[in-house]
Amino acid sequence: MGRAIVETTEKIKIDNDIAPDVEDRGASTIRLVQYSFFSKQFFKRHGADLAACSISWFLLDVVFYIITLFQSWIYKSWLKHPQDETAFDEAFNLAKFQAIYAIIAALIPGYIAAIMTINRVGRRKIQMVGFLLMAIVLLCMVIWYPTIDSNNKHHTYKISIIYLVMYGLVLFFANLGPNTTTFVLPAELFPARFRTTCHGIAGAAGKIGAIIGSVVLLRSSKMTHKLDKYQDLPAEAMKHILIGLTLVCFVGTVHTYFFTPKSTVGTPLEEHED
Repeated sequence: MGRAIVETTEKIKIDNDIAPDVEDRGASTIRLVQYSFFSKQFFKRHGADLAACSISWFLLDVVFYIITLFQSWIYKSWLKHPQDETAFDEAFNLAKFQAIYAIIAALIPGYIAAIMTINRVGRRKIQMVGFLLMAIVLLCMVIWYPTIDSNNKHHTYKISIIYLVMYGLVLFFANLGPNTTTFVLPAELFPARFRTTCHGIAGAAGKIGAIIGSVVLLRSSKMTHKLDKYQDLPAEAMKHILIGLTLVCFVGTVHTYFFTPKSTVGTPLEEHED
């Protein structure tokens, strides 16, 4: 009996010496991370994935936030403005139109499509296709802009519908692709010990992109066209911004193809615990 206890004790000691970073929990074995976030080992193993997630989120938010700022300009042909309308009434009517449009045409349908396809197609593919289709639709908006601008004498009700549909498609493809995958990938690629930190860093990179898109790009456009800060952007400035957003989406497509991990579909999270 005593000999059996000694042999068992020695076996446990040997196993611990061989695999100190492994914990057995029932049927599954979980690797315990033995290095810190600021270590060379972390950046060697996960630095490229963290950079890929952060850059993708950055590029998405440059486009997504500045497109959101254009909503009142997109919707103005569809909203009536009585002479006695207050600022509150105008804001309420715009918000109501946006909510209806989001539910029926763009945002929510995009998320539903992402839920239905993300596991079958893969995160990398739908992110890449989402960026690419956003770029194509934005390019169409640039090409047709002179005939779609509501201040242009050639503007018609039919054309305004087409433009509203294209704007909806940009939001739809964003939510089908990068606006979903930029949240999903950081939650799957990193060990549990660093997962929230890496997700936060990627999200912060996105908000930097939002700041650049919302402030720097708009202010630089106004400075280029020598406008007062309270004046609306002229048609030419709007067109230049749309061109810039198209290029950002193309960069997002190329970046996703070359740097985003190929697939996490069907991979247990435990496999990333190293």
